[in-house]
Amino acid sequence: MNIGLLLFIPSREVENRILAAVTAAGFDITQAQARVLMRVGPDGTRLTELAEAAQVTKQTAGFLVDQLEKAGYVERVPDPTDGRARLVRVTAKAEEAVPVADAEMARIEAEWEQHIGKRRMTQLREALEMLGEITDPYR
Repeated sequence: MNIGLLLFIPSREVENRILAAVTAAGFDITQAQARVLMRVGPDGTRLTELAEAAQVTKQTAGFLVDQLEKAGYVERVPDPTDGRARLVRVTAKAEEAVPVADAEMARIEAEWEQHIGKRRMTQLREALEMLGEITDPYR
């Protein structure tokens, strides 16, 4: 099995489990919406940047942001650096889902550590962080 697939399968599992935990806690959100939402920066993000980071078209990102806005997870606000532009910013409602997602992530990491051992889990994290240095354009 190639390394891309070996990385993708656990990543997909993390996404699926976190989404399941968040939706079970009463947050009505889809995987596509979550992928856009988790890319909104702390001070807000322009729609074009969200589209690029989520690897979707600007139209798709706009549609997903419209849905998120209607559900109360994001708001559009003026960009203080450019009066013509708008920023997408998360709301308090979206921030309420963060502890749910964080708790599920902690459970996943604990399960993985139990399965592969503490030393390997530490090595895995270190290796992935190092790979992020050369693969993450948003770092």
